[in-house]
Amino acid sequence: MSRNEATALSGRGVEVGALVRFEDRAWQVTGLVGGRVYLAAGDGATGCVLAARLVAADGFEVVGRAAPQIPPAAVWAALPLPVRERAMAWLRHIREVETGQSDGGAGVRSEYDPQVLTLAEREQAKADELARLGWPKASRATVQRMRLAYRRQGLLGLVDQRSLRASSPTGRTDERVVAAVLEALRRCRGRRKTTIRQVIELAEQIVAHTHGKGRVKLPSRSSLYRLVKALADPAEPPGSAARTATRPGPAGGPPAALRPAERVQVATARLPVGAVGEDGTTVEVAVTAAVDQASGCVLAAVLHPLQSGPVELSVLLAEMAVPRPLRPGWPALLEQAHAGGPARRLMSLPTRIEATEERPAAVPETLVLDHGAAGVTSAVLAVCESLGISLESAPPPPAGARRGALPALQVLAGLFSRHAVAARPPAAACENRADEAYWSMPQLQDLLDEWITGVWHRRAQEQLRHPLLPRAGLAPQEMWQVLLGAAGRMPLPLAGQHYGELLPGRRCAVTELGIRLGGRRYDDVCLDEHRGRGHRFEVHHHPHDARQVFVRLPDGQLHPVPWAQCGHASRPFDELLRRRTGAVLAHRAAGSGADEGAEANAGADADGCGERTGTAPSAAKARKAAAQGVGGTGGTAVEPGGFGVYDAEAEAGQW
Repeated sequence: MSRNEATALSGRGVEVGALVRFEDRAWQVTGLVGGRVYLAAGDGATGCVLAARLVAADGFEVVGRAAPQIPPAAVWAALPLPVRERAMAWLRHIREVETGQSDGGAGVRSEYDPQVLTLAEREQAKADELARLGWPKASRATVQRMRLAYRRQGLLGLVDQRSLRASSPTGRTDERVVAAVLEALRRCRGRRKTTIRQVIELAEQIVAHTHGKGRVKLPSRSSLYRLVKALADPAEPPGSAARTATRPGPAGGPPAALRPAERVQVATARLPVGAVGEDGTTVEVAVTAAVDQASGCVLAAVLHPLQSGPVELSVLLAEMAVPRPLRPGWPALLEQAHAGGPARRLMSLPTRIEATEERPAAVPETLVLDHGAAGVTSAVLAVCESLGISLESAPPPPAGARRGALPALQVLAGLFSRHAVAARPPAAACENRADEAYWSMPQLQDLLDEWITGVWHRRAQEQLRHPLLPRAGLAPQEMWQVLLGAAGRMPLPLAGQHYGELLPGRRCAVTELGIRLGGRRYDDVCLDEHRGRGHRFEVHHHPHDARQVFVRLPDGQLHPVPWAQCGHASRPFDELLRRRTGAVLAHRAAGSGADEGAEANAGADADGCGERTGTAPSAAKARKAAAQGVGGTGGTAVEPGGFGVYDAEAEAGQW
């Protein structure tokens, strides 16, 4: 079985001949031409629908294929590291049993060839191999049980179910000792002459160096022996060689992408236009985008401050894998963003909704990451393994060469910056210079989404020319439709409930006023029965989109909770208030700088007089000392000439 067939079996693609359910009927896919899917029903009825609208329709599913099981980020992060590594190791072995393909890319081994051997024979071969590697209780029944558990529950089915309980595999051992043993195992990994005794001695040295000698009570040697055996990977005990040996990459560069979403590259480029940050100051902006190498379509584009670091890869996965029409509350959010932007738009709201519904969205087969383009965590790796997404690092291009997604993204950033400057009102263009910030970050993100949908995806590009038609350039949207028909396979996106699952999460309390996160308040009627009870709930949020959050209630589902002030904050009148507030903040900053300069001049004159007459220090110096808290009262330091930001809860705590 090839990699493409394995991906199709996992539910991530629909090829010609597949059975799908659409509009409460069963259909068979008979063709993919020009971005349209041709369907045929059992009673002789036929149909034709756009591929993007088919996969985003309500009730669409592939008959006979299970939906992807994404492990919850909070549950996966709470598992011990050895348990997660063992589940990953099981996943690699199970995939080799089912498909014959190994992670090393060395081809199909003879004992796992699905064209020659049955599934039972491949399971027995895997059990024998694991027994030779030292895995305990590695029988054929164990391999079959783990394979069926993965089919039912996904990656969490491969986890030792005892680790999901409240008890810990380390018992009541001090967490500082556990951390030291894990660090010792990491340092000794791959050393052939390492013994358990040496691991224990190294862990004792780490504890003494980190916390001080004699400050942490160590268990007995027998308990430490059991602890090391409990934390060590059974497939890689101390003294064994490392399983992941590095090897040079294949010559000739990365393979070419021939299908939509086959290879998607993630890159970051600086945007040559500033934006108004949350504190009212101008911030430098960068754009991190996921570009399909085969068609040039931008599957995801996220704006963020340049100083904030890379965007989390889970946010990009949520943006590229979940179609916008399936996201909770998307039409209302788009209408609010459309009303709060420029007066002259590229397209009307109905036209934009229709164009956005046709925008490509898919789960990529391979993600190619530029250096520092996106942050990868353990939870993201678990999600990628569950969805069958391979991760690669983009090789550095040769000297003077321009290839990959970064050159195209730099062109996109330059062209969009011109559009953002030209979209400002004429009055603002006359008052402000072109290099001054005018748009806020949410407005700039909305402008970028509209510009990509209406301009970039419909603009012919140089790299999308066919060798036999060198004078006919195609647009990314057109190339996506051409490749769908040529490949005969349509990549599938995720459902709407997966959007909140992919976003990063944290624990927040539900108060009488709702949820407070990032200085904003989120509230909805679904929180009524949980207010003020002291419980902390799992809350998922988009770090660069503050319009709504997703809270997991006791029913186990993620519920969207909107920003309480989102409705009026996007109106034009409130946008005027925001700009007035920014002008007041700028005036205050300029005034405080002038006051400090005046006080410095006055202090210099007074110092000169004091030197001549021997008098006391000036009143300006006394006021400055009192403001800094160095006077006789011993108060805390405050800003000269005023008060800090008023916080009612902090003020009530002082009563």
